[in-house]
Amino acid sequence: MMGSKGLVLTYSEKCKNILASNWQAYLNTIKADAEGSNREIHSSKVSYFLRRGKPYLWVPEDDIHNVNSIIDDRGSLAVPNPYPGPLANVLRSIKKLPTRVALAGDLLPLTEEKVHSFAESIRETILSEQKKISQASYSVSSILTSSSSNCMSRFEHLQDVLNGTVPYVVYKFNIRSCTYIDANGVDHDLEMDEMVSSKPDQISPYSAKLIDGINQSHSMRRALMFFCHVYLNVNAKDALMLSMDRKGFEVMAKVSSQKTTKDGFAEYQWREYRFTFKEEACDIETFCRLLVEMEEEALKDVASYSGLQ
Repeated sequence: MMGSKGLVLTYSEKCKNILASNWQAYLNTIKADAEGSNREIHSSKVSYFLRRGKPYLWVPEDDIHNVNSIIDDRGSLAVPNPYPGPLANVLRSIKKLPTRVALAGDLLPLTEEKVHSFAESIRETILSEQKKISQASYSVSSILTSSSSNCMSRFEHLQDVLNGTVPYVVYKFNIRSCTYIDANGVDHDLEMDEMVSSKPDQISPYSAKLIDGINQSHSMRRALMFFCHVYLNVNAKDALMLSMDRKGFEVMAKVSSQKTTKDGFAEYQWREYRFTFKEEACDIETFCRLLVEMEEEALKDVASYSGLQ
């Protein structure tokens, strides 16, 4: 199962994956007044689309970001890793923060001509992602259909924005600095040349819906518990997929804390574990195939071990 080289992504790759898997961010601009900009910050949630490594933002016409950016075009974006469904509930219960990306940069409004070109680019992306999902194998489609009805895919969100009736101003966000913030709240400042050169995984746009589909499936969660037992010798009472990338995936597993309650029952805690593939998953088909192969290999190992007893 385990590869021997490059077991985890770089921070810049993690940033690109978060940006490519999400579609909403918190935009912050400096409030403007009659004398120019002041020190107060206005923040609101906006939709965005990552194109050629740069976020493009839809800002409603009535949002004061539009006024603020005329006086001072500096802004910042906070983009959390999307944690859907039961995973979000578990992370909130243990007060675990989402990994996230903090970007500082400049807001550049697009001309009407460029907005039209931008919209066409998004429509092409929507059609491409729709096609991949419609042509997906049974192993992929079964996971996607297991996801909650309120867990929409990225292309569905983009479609909603394009079809919406609220008038928007579209901005290109020129990134000046990028920081990856891990689950412990530790900042990791990135070199911009490294950020520019890195590319997101092809599975990123589908990751939120795939993760939710896996976590909504009792059989898939049992498989994750099985992986913990066979590959890590960890007995898990429950397990959820936390994140996925081309090199592997992280699991949140509910394991014994070696402590007992006042009533004598075992206490459990959620711990994070990493599984690495033997090859890189270049697309969602490969990712799901590798999951199936891991389960088959684990079953063979158990059967072989049992045969020796």
